[in-house]
Amino acid sequence: MYIGSIDQGTTSTRFIIFDKKGEIISIAQKEHTQYYPQPGWVEHNPDEIWVNTQEVIRQALTQAQLTPKDLLAVGITNQRETTVVWNKFTGKPYYNAIVWQDTRTSSLVNELSADGGPDRFREKTGLPLATYFSSLKIKWLLKNVATLEKDAMKGEVLFGTMDTYVLWQLTGGNKNAKHITDVTNASRTQLMDLQTLKWDDSLLEIFGIPRKILPEIRSSSEVYAKAKGVLEGVPIAGILGDQQAALVGQTCFRPGEAKNTYGTGCFMLLNTGDSLTQSTHGLITTVAYQLGKQPVQYALEGSVAIAGALVQWLRDNLGLIEKSSDIEALARTVEDNGGCYFVPAFSGMYAPYWRSDARGVVAGLTRFVTKGHLGRAALEATAFQTLEILEAMEKDAGIRLSELRADGGMTVNELLMQFQSDLLNVPVVRPKMIETTALGAAYAAGLAVGYWKDLDDLRQNWGIEKTWKPQMPRAKRNSMYRSWRKAVRRSFGWEE
Repeated sequence: MYIGSIDQGTTSTRFIIFDKKGEIISIAQKEHTQYYPQPGWVEHNPDEIWVNTQEVIRQALTQAQLTPKDLLAVGITNQRETTVVWNKFTGKPYYNAIVWQDTRTSSLVNELSADGGPDRFREKTGLPLATYFSSLKIKWLLKNVATLEKDAMKGEVLFGTMDTYVLWQLTGGNKNAKHITDVTNASRTQLMDLQTLKWDDSLLEIFGIPRKILPEIRSSSEVYAKAKGVLEGVPIAGILGDQQAALVGQTCFRPGEAKNTYGTGCFMLLNTGDSLTQSTHGLITTVAYQLGKQPVQYALEGSVAIAGALVQWLRDNLGLIEKSSDIEALARTVEDNGGCYFVPAFSGMYAPYWRSDARGVVAGLTRFVTKGHLGRAALEATAFQTLEILEAMEKDAGIRLSELRADGGMTVNELLMQFQSDLLNVPVVRPKMIETTALGAAYAAGLAVGYWKDLDDLRQNWGIEKTWKPQMPRAKRNSMYRSWRKAVRRSFGWEE
């Protein structure tokens, strides 16, 4: 028997089947369309994502010559904060999904910050006011989509992040389908109290969101329901937001263990155990996971909006490379960045700055700079942003990180991983299994049905594939970091 994992990400949806050793038996993936109707707006079509989800499930099963009966359970992991509202009776979305990177709510951020500042909800939710989280996306939808508010008041509307939408579709996609989210995803809506793990009425009132549209909050690892249709009869038994799933997939179960996922964005999470650590250095406090009836575990998180997405931008918008993997070869055509720094503040700057008025800049350009230097500066931007987050984490948690566990698609880029180790001045470790997001959701589902016994079972699956050690002289590192920070300051205040 095996465990399946639906990984509904920002650019694609995947279905991966894992065995007991946490190794991949079969994988299928399909990209979906990114819609940019206006500058700063980012949307997905929920119907397209649901069609793709069914397709990759069928494909992965067929490839491995399996049927749903060979799966003991399935877990779901998802791009977080991305917001969908749909009709409870017809299943039709009222509007495209508004993606986590979308900045259309920046005027609402300013409006709500006017009374109590950007941190007015931080104590309760762990989050600053920002365009990133679901709360303001729901508020925008209720105010701007015809009939939505009226239908919501009548009890006809359901809201969900992508885990909730996929689970609802998987359990029948009708009025009897399950409308559920887990504590990790709920903690990203800015509507849940981090201590009680319940929707907070005072927040709902401030944001103007009717409670009846919200899903039920459950733990990250339990049997929620049996699937219908494409996974007929298989228990859905795990839900984790993608970055928390990667933390579980990397088996960072002890306080002080951290991982960084290099994907569309870049997300570093530090396990803080069952204590809720409020950040004073621009990070966010979030739920790490809750396994069944065990106490909830918390994490500090640093979020970078644009990492791999910058490589895609060089590919799709500028045509500098043909495919994303070409970026390393392009960057290796030069010795260094030629004095050029790329700050990819396409959606503002997230942690540790939280500046929604920032926009992307390339600084330090001279006639000497070539496309190779630009490619290298784009890769380095991911590593510099990670360094800023690590520094904030060490200040908040009062601990010095001894190594960084890295995962996600960009970790195959050896140049980036070496540069990351040089900048952080600690070893960077890539595990044997870099699909840790999907693996984390599989672990959550497998624990719920007894496929894996306990956390030690999971730890035994974790193994190191490669370690990079720092080689850069300190003076060079400090000088580059100074230039990077100068470039970051140039990006502030662009949007008025």
